[in-house]
Amino acid sequence: MMDCKEIFESLSEYIDEELKDAACRQIEVHLADCENCRVVVNTLRRTVTLYHEIPSETLPGDVRLRLHKMIRMEHPKD
Repeated sequence: MMDCKEIFESLSEYIDEELKDAACRQIEVHLADCENCRVVVNTLRRTVTLYHEIPSETLPGDVRLRLHKMIRMEHPKD
């Protein structure tokens, strides 16, 4: 049986339905008995759902390019 730490380590894959059936069943057995983990799982699910429902805004081309350069740790040319 999985403990809370193992649940947290697999939480993202569980929410994204990327775990094998056996691992999902183990998590669901744990969740049936652990209110704290159920709260965490439900909160994360709601957060992911809300994130996907928020309309995305398109950045202007020059801003997007500068952002991508900064992410890659490049310095934009002036």
